[in-house]
Formats: sequence, C-alpha cells, structure tokens
Amino acid sequence: MEIIGIVCEYNPFHNGHLYHIKKIKELYPDSLIILVLNGYFLERGEISILSKEAKTKIALANNIDIILELPVIYGTQSADTFASIAIKILNNFYVTKIVFGSESNDINLIKNVANAQFNDDFDVKIKEYLDKGINYPTALAKATNIKFDFTPNDLLGISYVKAIIKNNYNIEPICIKRTSDYHDKISNDNIVSATNIREKIKNNEDISKYIPINIKDFINNVNYNNYFNLLKYKINTDLNLNNYVDVDEGIEYRLKGFVNKSNNIDEFITNIKTKRYTYNKINRMFIHILLNFLKQDNTQLEYIKILGFNSKGKEYLSNIKNKLIISTIVNKDSIQYKYELNASIIYDIINNTNTYQYELKNKPIIID
Repeated sequence: MEIIGIVCEYNPFHNGHLYHIKKIKELYPDSLIILVLNGYFLERGEISILSKEAKTKIALANNIDIILELPVIYGTQSADTFASIAIKILNNFYVTKIVFGSESNDINLIKNVANAQFNDDFDVKIKEYLDKGINYPTALAKATNIKFDFTPNDLLGISYVKAIIKNNYNIEPICIKRTSDYHDKISNDNIVSATNIREKIKNNEDISKYIPINIKDFINNVNYNNYFNLLKYKINTDLNLNNYVDVDEGIEYRLKGFVNKSNNIDEFITNIKTKRYTYNKINRMFIHILLNFLKQDNTQLEYIKILGFNSKGKEYLSNIKNKLIISTIVNKDSIQYKYELNASIIYDIINNTNTYQYELKNKPIIID
C-alpha cells in the first residue's frame, strides 16, 4: 500500500483540492493519504477563512485518512522552512510519496532546480541578488542558471524536493498539473484558485460553483478592521518589535512611522513595502508580531499533533506507533503549544470565533 503525503492550507477547500485527492486515488487506488495541514495563519501571512477544526472535518469528509498539524510557527514562515517541517512530519509517518500541484508539471526540472541549490556558490549568489532588491523567484533563476517559470506552487514543490534531498528522506516527489492560476482573480471555470474564491467572497459573489457542497457553512468572514486595530495597538505599545521573527534591518522604525498614518491594513502594507520587504514577507511579519513570536523561540519541532483520522488511518497509526521518532503527545509546556494557543486567541479576536476552546480540548476528530 502506498502511503501518500500531501501538504495543504485549504483557504478555502475547493474543487481543485477535490481534484487533487481524486487524482491521487486514481493514480494509487490502494493508498492511504496523510495530510499535513496549515491552520489559522498561512505561509503567505494570510488569515485562514476556515478554522483548523473545520478544515480537519472537511478533509476527513473527503477521503483523507490522517490529518497532522503544521504548527503555526513553521506554517507562517518562508517556503523553505514551511516545506522542510512539512516533509519532516510526513517522513516521521513513513510516507512513500508526496503529491503536490504544479504549474509546470515537470518533476525533473523541479528536481534540477532543487539540486542546483546545493552547489557551492549558490548561497553567495542568491544573497547577492536578493541584496540588490531582486525578488526571490528571479534571484533563484539567476543563482541556479536554470530557465524556469518560478510560479508559486512550483516554488513550493522545489522546496519540498530540496528538503527531501537535504535530509536523504526516502520519499518520492510526484507532481500533478495545476488546473488554475494562483494569481487569477476573475475566471469562472469550475476549478479556480483559492485566491480567486476569496476575491469573489470579498465582492459578495456566489462561490457555490467552485466549492463542494456544505463548505460555505464553515467560512469565516475575516474582520480586517479588527486585524488592523489589533496590529496597530501592538506596534504602538511594544518597545521591542525587533525581537520578533522577520522584524529585521530596522523595519520596526517604518512600522512605527507609518502605522498611525495608515487607514487600513492594505494602505499600511503599501506604505512600508520595500524591495526587500515583499507583500508576503510583511504579512508574515505582522502575524509574528501579533503572536509575540520571538526570534529566540524559533526552535525545532517538539511534537506532531494528530488532528484527525478515520478507521483506515486508525489502523495505520496503530501499526506504526512504536516506530515514530517524533512524539505525537502534545507537550502543553512547550514553546510550540504556547504559540498554537496564541494563534487561536488572535484568530478569535479577529473573527469572533471560539477556536481557543477547540485547542484546549486537544482531541483528534475521529470518523468511522
């Protein structure tokens, strides 16, 4: 039996995700699917419109066998960190393949780009390009000297493969052709990107065509006024912003200089954005400030929380429980758990939800 790993954020779960799962079952009929799931705040610094609990229930209802938590302190960092921890989690559960969406659908080219990053001069070259204010995809193309259209899912795929190579994991990367453009905000095909769906929600358009039935009931309306006011308070009152992850190179002075001159979160980002501080990096930094995520707490994975499983997943977990290297017992005294609670509190303040109680219960969702 193939043990297939996937990594998803489900913001929200849509027809493309359903296609992803169905394609895996088509390629590997006798397989078990393990999902590493990002929760309240996401890799690009976005606020999830589905709670972690909702995403777990949705995944179980759509043929995912085991759902594992990607802790917020890793799920809100750059692609390499995000991918490295996700692959480490999957490796701990003995997956044989990771299957991810790809714009290019060229796994050999993805492997070539990943391998090129282990060349002796790569780190020096990419730092030089980034220091010149060149964006990461362009810098990566120049540093590897490989002609490639570095689109979002391919970039993440490269990071997955890089983590596999670096750690010599016995995981085979497989890509599936992505059927929608991540940046597209206007198309009306049956499968569109999560970005497109969120834009349609913002414009009060009907999204029923693009998501499986009942998903709409789980969607939270993110209150960006609450978000900005919370961030504004934190920036105005915290004297040590530079202690937080991603607050570097004096950006804290720009934060304090522009926060009271901005009327909303989008205007604030526009005011502080620089060549070195991209939109995504700024959003991640905001989340880290709200979480009080200290640079000194950017530590190793302490445990892997099981969010949910079905009967097939239960049997598999029972078979491998004595072989797991990283514990699945939640350590409530750990830094990792502290930030997961912080994330749920911040999420609840922004969205008027009650995810904190879900975190305190600390019980996996089980279906037969």
